[in-house]
Amino acid sequence: MVLENKLNITNQVELARAEEKLSKQKAKKLFETGEIDRLEVGTFAGLAHIHRWLFEDIYDFAGQIRQVNIAKGDFRFAPLMHLMSSLHYIDAMPQSSFDEIVEKYVEMNIAHPFREGNGRATRIWLDCMLKSQIQKVVDWNLVDKEAYLSAMQRSVVKDVEIKHLLQSALTDKIHDRETFMKGIDVSYFYEGYSEFRTEDL
Repeated sequence: MVLENKLNITNQVELARAEEKLSKQKAKKLFETGEIDRLEVGTFAGLAHIHRWLFEDIYDFAGQIRQVNIAKGDFRFAPLMHLMSSLHYIDAMPQSSFDEIVEKYVEMNIAHPFREGNGRATRIWLDCMLKSQIQKVVDWNLVDKEAYLSAMQRSVVKDVEIKHLLQSALTDKIHDRETFMKGIDVSYFYEGYSEFRTEDL
């Protein structure tokens, strides 16, 4: 089923291509306009702002809490009836250390508040917290796709693996354009989008 979209595209491959191109262009602008430094850090409101910014040209639901239950493989994300209380809980979680930030990130992944685009928006949200609180960001080029996806899958039960993976990829290049642009490309690659380089758009 092709998601309803503002572009009136009914072909899944064509929609994926348009989504990648348009949202990567917006991710680039998020950095270049300095909008990324004006976000509310570590809250659902801040995450919704990122999601809306990335996907508002494609989906009416950009930045909006999903209205359906969703799953990936065998894993079901937070059920709709508990989603709001989960988001309030996550907002209240501390974020003053690396461990606390990753724990908050894991909880937001379990919540998966949007219909589509959760991973891509939430990885930017994670980097904003790390940048604000410990003056580091993840160099996503150093994080293997399969290792990341399996660590995130297991993080629901135990977050040691994802913490180790991300900690070993931290960099202090928090204002570096190239690190951000390549990070967006890697983030999209995790989700199967790799046709366009953000820097070229």
